[in-house]
Amino acid sequence: MNSTTDALLGHGSSAGAILDLIRSGHARSRADIARSTGLSPSTVAQRIDGLIEAGYVREAGEGVSQGGRRPRTLEIDPSTGVVCVVDLGSHHATFGLLDLGGRLLAVRNENMDVGDGPRRILTWIMGVADELVAEHGEPGQRLRGFGIGLPGPVDSTTGLMVSPSRMPGWNGVDVAAMMTSLSGLPTATDNDANLMALGEHVSLNDDVQHFVFVKAGSSIGCGVIASGGLYHGHHGMAGDISHVTVPGAPPVLCSCGRTGCLDAVAGGAAIVQALRGAGVDVADTSEVLALARDAHPLATQMLREAGTRVGGVLATIMNFFNPQRLVLGGILGEAEAFVAGVRSTIYFECLPMVTDSLDIAVSIAKDRAGVLGAGRLVLDKLFDAAEVSRRVR
Repeated sequence: MNSTTDALLGHGSSAGAILDLIRSGHARSRADIARSTGLSPSTVAQRIDGLIEAGYVREAGEGVSQGGRRPRTLEIDPSTGVVCVVDLGSHHATFGLLDLGGRLLAVRNENMDVGDGPRRILTWIMGVADELVAEHGEPGQRLRGFGIGLPGPVDSTTGLMVSPSRMPGWNGVDVAAMMTSLSGLPTATDNDANLMALGEHVSLNDDVQHFVFVKAGSSIGCGVIASGGLYHGHHGMAGDISHVTVPGAPPVLCSCGRTGCLDAVAGGAAIVQALRGAGVDVADTSEVLALARDAHPLATQMLREAGTRVGGVLATIMNFFNPQRLVLGGILGEAEAFVAGVRSTIYFECLPMVTDSLDIAVSIAKDRAGVLGAGRLVLDKLFDAAEVSRRVR
């Protein structure tokens, strides 16, 4: 039995533990489960019957024969429910609807203002969720939960938002608890960069167990995957590089009250502001990228300079953490000049033994990373082994 299976079975050979084996792909039949757990075929059959009756699992066809009758393949039953997930920004939101098997059924982008406050925004999310279920859900698929990515720090021990600089009215709010109170449904929340890292991990086909994901958009954030799981640190602040002081950067005032923070000198909003100060008529980060694609010299220079500053901060992290991959996501990750600045600085400032095996890549999940990560988060909550076992009993 491998270490992953050992971890999955750490809570015993309950119905919840068996569901974990099926979700992870470590077991696809009753025979697989019996071999992995050491349970008797009759006990396995009893557990599976309970999971099927409770709507967690279904038999999906015949597997490969091991010398006898071909086994019936087991999978998560997607027909009994859906979850609504949302990746919130300051002025926009990306919604996703996923079935219980984790398949993304629909994506919708909406404009909003996070400054409207948590109650109004969460009530609005519930309304959009009802619309998505009505438009894209199948008969019998009821809404089962919410996953929300938040553009601010979330204390992983308390669930409270901690001094979110661009979210007036949200400080100290337990968003998951408020949403559950409003909707009556389980809700899972985390920082948006963390969920983008998790969504990228869900999307990867290769065996990448250690990587750093950089969300480079109007602001700069970071999420860390360590040993195949999202790493939060002591209070959920792991990866928060937004307010690292950049040596030699101009003394631009940051929202945190200090000057020269990475977010204030390298984020998309900072580039827009700098271009406007130089007399360039530009509205947002997407227009900066459009200018760079048309070979606008100042826009290209500022994007590369921003990448160099981000790369300088990341070089220390690469030397310290030694990940397999550095993933650049967000809209700035689509700018060649920005990516080139990050790459050149990483290769210049990192040890060769770190960069020789380091893959610096642009996100494959792209703008769906956040909703995919939020989907994994809320589905993990819904399929919590102890809760599943309790329901099956």
